[in-house]
Amino acid sequence: MSEQLKFIVEQLNKDPFKKNFNLITFDSLEPMQLLQILNDVLAEIDPKQAIDIREEMPEQTVKRMCALLGMLKYKPPGNQSDVSSFRQGLVIGSKPVVHPILYWLLQRVPELKKRAYLARFLVKLEVPAEFLQDDVITDTYHQYEELVASFKIYHKECELLRTSGFSTAEIRRDIGAMEEEKDQLIKRVERLKKRVETVSSHQRMLEQARQLRVEKEREESLTQQKQEQKNQLFQAEQRLQRSQQQLKDLRLAAADANPESLMKRLEEEIKINSYMVSEKLPKELESMRRTVQNLQKIASEPAMGQADIQELQGKIKEVMSQMNQLVDKRMMRNDPMDDKLTLYRQQASIISRRKESKAEELQEAREELAAAERELKQRTSQGQASDGEEIIRGDELKRLVVKLRSKGTVYKKKRQEIAELKAEYGVLQRTEEILRERHEMVQQKLQTVEAEKGISGYSNTQEELERVSAIKSELDEKKGRTLDDMSEMVKKLNSMIVEKKSALAPIIKELRTLRQRCQELSQEYEEKKAQYESCTAGLESNRSKLEQEVKALREETAQEENRYHYINSMSEASVCKKITFKLREKQKMVRESHVANMEQMKMWRDLEQLMECKRQCFIRAQSQASIGQVIQEGGEDRLVL
Repeated sequence: MSEQLKFIVEQLNKDPFKKNFNLITFDSLEPMQLLQILNDVLAEIDPKQAIDIREEMPEQTVKRMCALLGMLKYKPPGNQSDVSSFRQGLVIGSKPVVHPILYWLLQRVPELKKRAYLARFLVKLEVPAEFLQDDVITDTYHQYEELVASFKIYHKECELLRTSGFSTAEIRRDIGAMEEEKDQLIKRVERLKKRVETVSSHQRMLEQARQLRVEKEREESLTQQKQEQKNQLFQAEQRLQRSQQQLKDLRLAAADANPESLMKRLEEEIKINSYMVSEKLPKELESMRRTVQNLQKIASEPAMGQADIQELQGKIKEVMSQMNQLVDKRMMRNDPMDDKLTLYRQQASIISRRKESKAEELQEAREELAAAERELKQRTSQGQASDGEEIIRGDELKRLVVKLRSKGTVYKKKRQEIAELKAEYGVLQRTEEILRERHEMVQQKLQTVEAEKGISGYSNTQEELERVSAIKSELDEKKGRTLDDMSEMVKKLNSMIVEKKSALAPIIKELRTLRQRCQELSQEYEEKKAQYESCTAGLESNRSKLEQEVKALREETAQEENRYHYINSMSEASVCKKITFKLREKQKMVRESHVANMEQMKMWRDLEQLMECKRQCFIRAQSQASIGQVIQEGGEDRLVL
């Protein structure tokens, strides 16, 4: 969990989130803050989610987040698979629910961005079937599906272009260079025109040059036509040679052919094709379907971690061990060599596997023949499209024909072997039917004897054990063991079974005593359980009473707290009223004495001005007495200081 928190904090501190968290601050976040961070991460993946969750109802928030997480294919880990508990944890902002979501999202942000972007266009709208009866809605829906398909194609092309390595800057540079070359060519043409205009009869010369160019182009086309006709002639000769060779082969095949052999060959081909269609191909098709279903199931599930893989491996080992134990138990009950049909079943399975192997070899031979024919057609088409180059020469064609003949010979041999195996299989099948009829008669007698002895159903158990024995014998045969080795192994197993039975006898006796002890303990457990339930019921009733009392006391406490707050607020309001009254009285006094005070202030200002005037007069008088007047004789100017 600590590693998970470290990863979440590191990613949230990076761009584009820049949350500046540490482990302590992140772990101490409130549920609403944690949900807002989760919403911010979802908004980075899908910009439509960029809202403030405080402006949204909790139910809408959970519905929106669950829808987006479902579209992103998020799977709650472990015990959170219950949808209701997961939704409840998401509503309250539970850390065990939100932290794994953040860890999963921050691990694959680019991938989820792409998935969210594609979901906007690829998640189809669900239209009810009754609405699709309308032609207009049906046409619109078909257009919508076509647009979705075209979007897939364009998106794939865009991804291919992104990963192809082409650079738009390089393309722009190439276009610029081509435009420069075009301008240079235009200038050269203009210069040549100017030079030609000075030459006399330049129009006639230009016309002759034009005719020369036309004749050269015509010569090139005629040369190409001549080469094509040569190629066609060569191909016609090759077809003639192939036709002659096929005619020769058919004549050779018809020389020793008669209606019986032809019918036999056709019957063999029909049997082979019937086997391929009715047995081999359906098995392969079913196997491929299962493989596709498994792959689709794996693709629809989210990516698995190392813990999930280890858990699956543990389950596989557990199931395999259980299977081995069941097989061992069934093998210990009876001797598989008592059944006389085991050998015939083994031979039938051997022939069936040989038949399948030969059919696979036949299929491979047919595929090689078809590939050779395709290669021949491809080379022929290349010869038609090439400019006079001979792709298939005479020697190479002869080698190819020899190779095809050898393949045909191998094919005929394999087909003959398959026919022999089919004949042998028919004989063994008939033998098996006869033995099965005898076996049914013996089974009826055996069931009658079992009913008389009071052990009905013993033969069915015997058959099941025989089937398990046959499976084990087939497995032993795959490992390359012979029937003698198997019989010796069965004898060893029987001796081991006897030893195990003798060794298990005291353990079984001890088990009986333990079962009796278990019954006694179970009875004692039931008694204790009844006592516990009665005690629990009493305690539960007391607990409910105490809860009611606590609830009543809490309500009383809440009422007293409300009353206290009301009285406190009323007392504070009364104090505020007293202060307000005093301030209003003071304001009234100030308003009443305002006019007198203003007149008095004006008188003081006048007095201040009068005193200032007296001070100035006094200063002037002193200055005039000290300096006096200076009168100069004969002068016209006079200075007064």
